[in-house]
Amino acid sequence: MLNLTNNQKIWKTIQLIPSGKVATYGQIADLSGLPGRARLVGKALSSAPQELNVPWYRVLRSTGQIAFPVGSEQSKKQTGYLQQENVAVFNNRVKLKNFQWQPDLGELLWKLEF
Repeated sequence: MLNLTNNQKIWKTIQLIPSGKVATYGQIADLSGLPGRARLVGKALSSAPQELNVPWYRVLRSTGQIAFPVGSEQSKKQTGYLQQENVAVFNNRVKLKNFQWQPDLGELLWKLEF
């Protein structure tokens, strides 16, 4: 059994989100074995080492909204990355119904390590 820190669990889970899909902070917390710890996901993202290439921009609020203020540099950057992956962003928001990652049983059993 792996002995990963909470941050490592979160980073590994986020790295599983496929291109063109998004997940919510709460969803990542749940899938990382940290239910109810959505805020911890945000903190982990802010401390992710650059060399891990964690696709931080694929993680959104539970409403599908980008967490950064509308018009901010970070919001524009996140929108740009998502649009490059063909994720539609309107008014700083993504329709989760269309773009939310729904891991299949194989991903849950064989890729998540927690």
